[in-house]
Amino acid sequence: MTSQRTALVLGGGGITGIAWETGVVAGLADAGVDLTTADLVVGTSAGSVVGAQLTTGTPVEDLFAGQLEPPSQERVARLGRRVLARYALAMLRSRRDDAAFRRRIGALARAAADAGLTPTEEERRAAIASRLPVTEWPDRRLMVTAVDAETGEFVPFTRTSGVELVAAVGASCAVPGVYPPVTIDGRRYVDGGMRSGANADLAGGYDRVVVLAPLPRGIGPMTSVDAQVTGMVSRVAVVSPDDAARSAIGKNVLDPAARAAAARAGRRQAADVAARVAEVWAG
Repeated sequence: MTSQRTALVLGGGGITGIAWETGVVAGLADAGVDLTTADLVVGTSAGSVVGAQLTTGTPVEDLFAGQLEPPSQERVARLGRRVLARYALAMLRSRRDDAAFRRRIGALARAAADAGLTPTEEERRAAIASRLPVTEWPDRRLMVTAVDAETGEFVPFTRTSGVELVAAVGASCAVPGVYPPVTIDGRRYVDGGMRSGANADLAGGYDRVVVLAPLPRGIGPMTSVDAQVTGMVSRVAVVSPDDAARSAIGKNVLDPAARAAAARAGRRQAADVAARVAEVWAG
């Protein structure tokens, strides 16, 4: 019998998204569902951090414990009203042209960074590196998504792309207007979530797919998770935060103070979805 290929898709959702996803993975492991065995891991924004952590071999319990640590001196960021208004304007002007939208968002990101309205690239690199216990690409198949800030091109980085893992994850996490684009080989890249919250279509062709999506809905040109998995021949399970998890996450997904609560909520929620995920993953 031919073995069934599995894919784990980890979506964007800020600092609390990292925490919630880690909690869900840990809680599913409690229930005997080991997502770390995935043949492919796709990471977008927050999911790129979790994907890199999981595929480089750090024990899940260690990752979960890390989410419970006090935020110490971490800087609180926020998607402010002005930035959100500029996102909305970019959507309006792009008229559902997804590449045009990403180019406008990329221009926003470059302008904010060049004006000193975001941390420096060096500061962000240090922050990203601190979240990765191992900074070398894993032998396992990991895709980290980003967007070229000038052309709007969607780019999935892999071990064979010739890009440092820290740079790839940093690019995937570069929320436009909040964090600076990441420069790679003279090009500047921003958050892969500007195409889709999870980019689940990259798992097309795999037999069994589990999607952990803190932000599953699509807005304007950004495609929803449901739209991307509809029509897949794969068996698919999509898990998004339940009411308790959304309450724990709060209104600011970039606030480190909400991290521990989000992680615990994800672990609790895993018990409720374990049977459904297990049916897809190993059924």
